[in-house]
Amino acid sequence: MDRMACVDLPAFPLQLLRQRHPDWREHPVAVVDRDRPQGRLLWIDERAQRLGIRTGMRFATALALSPELRAAEVSPAQIARAVAAIARRLGDYSPRVEPATAEPGTFWLDAAGLVGLYPSLRAWAEAIAGDLAAHGLHATLVVGFRRFATYALAKAGRSVVCLADPDVEQAALRAVPLERLAIEPQVRDALARLGVSTLGRLLELPAEGLGRRYGPGALELHRLASGDLTLPLQPQRPVPSPTRRLILDEAETDAERLVRLIERLLTPLLAELAGRGQVLEELHLLLRFERLGRHRERLRPAAPTGDVPQLIELVRLRLAQARLPDGVTELWLAARPTMPEPRQPELLDGRPHRDLEAADRALARVRAALGEQAVVRARLGAGHLPENGFDWEPLPQLAPARPPGHRQPRLVRRLYRRPLPLSPPRIAGRDDDRRPDAMTRAVGPYLIAGGWWVRPVQRAYYFFETRDGALLWVFYDRLRRRWRLHGRVE
Repeated sequence: MDRMACVDLPAFPLQLLRQRHPDWREHPVAVVDRDRPQGRLLWIDERAQRLGIRTGMRFATALALSPELRAAEVSPAQIARAVAAIARRLGDYSPRVEPATAEPGTFWLDAAGLVGLYPSLRAWAEAIAGDLAAHGLHATLVVGFRRFATYALAKAGRSVVCLADPDVEQAALRAVPLERLAIEPQVRDALARLGVSTLGRLLELPAEGLGRRYGPGALELHRLASGDLTLPLQPQRPVPSPTRRLILDEAETDAERLVRLIERLLTPLLAELAGRGQVLEELHLLLRFERLGRHRERLRPAAPTGDVPQLIELVRLRLAQARLPDGVTELWLAARPTMPEPRQPELLDGRPHRDLEAADRALARVRAALGEQAVVRARLGAGHLPENGFDWEPLPQLAPARPPGHRQPRLVRRLYRRPLPLSPPRIAGRDDDRRPDAMTRAVGPYLIAGGWWVRPVQRAYYFFETRDGALLWVFYDRLRRRWRLHGRVE
């Protein structure tokens, strides 16, 4: 029998919100329909549930129960973009992927013919779950035989499950609670009063009587669970991204004239996107040089846009940096489209003094001029030594500032990737040392040892305060018997 899998990301809008605000990790979090005191809570996490907060509450009421609650909107456009991005990622594991239209965050994958590429279907499923987890998303994944069975078991589960037998799948399906499925609340509550709380108990009822009493939705659920109604996999057929191509009669060596040619191609490209109700999220620009061959550039605006002048400014900055080492004979533009973000006009200008949109546009110009890796942020890693304890990752957008309630200034530690040589510290106040950087106070040592698997390390870290007020972060290498300056506290 053909195999298929269902990937379910529970509370998908809530996961997207947590992904957008990693600083909310220690707070109860909720998704609201409107970011106003009268907005209603649509999704809440377990921490909020333990505090007595429930879906359907007003935001102001929930804040009265817990002032620590963090909430924001997740628009349909944001959900659609996330679904499209996850579908593209799942396409690396299966050529046929179907996103659920009625329940964003649920996907079906064709698992047939993959045994030769992976040790087992379970290894394939764990690879998918691990990939999503690396991007901050928790997924339940069930590999089985029937579309509805994998869907229901994924909704009821919390981990990766691989079913090897259709009979085992059907037996597990009978234990799925009805409350985990997309069933009308009135029907679910009416069935619960009769003691019908699982699919197994539902299948014990006659199908026709169930349909006459509780409607076509309950009848369809009965037929899907029993296997009388089966739906085939309906993989999405992505619409090709719009492209524009121009072959030049003569090689172009002037960057400004090349920008004007790109603008002639970009204007109808964005008009085609606007006709689809979309905007541009990323622009791919391919230049074919006369002697050097092809060169590809990728430009990403601060936010999805259909504004030609904003994109042309980024193109001009990128080409000015490239400086055209050879004449260009062909241009090729491709757009990665997305749905526009709806904006609600404000009656009064309540924007903060720090305009995040302007800052994101400035960072987009920096990326266009210096490359995609010019704007990054530090992310904590698993390295043993301090200089290996973080990695750099691209910064797509700035997050709103959330300063603490107190006004105590934050200290910043400036870390050198390679520790600098340092002469042995001297104590200020001695007759033989009047240097301004002499040490007046030391805190430590803080010991780090290990690295025996590559290179043994034994370090004693100190904070040194110098006569001129500098706070140095230094260590003494006990094995090599030398001092190193690793950073400063500012």
